[in-house]
Amino acid sequence: MLRPFLKYAGGAEITLESSLRDLGLDSMQAIELLFAIEDTYQVSLPDELLTDTTFATAGSLWAAISGARQC
Repeated sequence: MLRPFLKYAGGAEITLESSLRDLGLDSMQAIELLFAIEDTYQVSLPDELLTDTTFATAGSLWAAISGARQC
């Protein structure tokens, strides 16, 4: 799901610690990724989670998604 939004990821493995910014996620792509996440997982991330910290790494993003799915 992440790879199409990460222009510098190439074929490299994306781990929980991977920096999404370093892999090319910019603010516009983060918004597109957010819409894709909400459609795919049928979740809505609360406004307080729409921060740079949430989109910092694959792991931090997954933690936010997991938390939203449990609500």
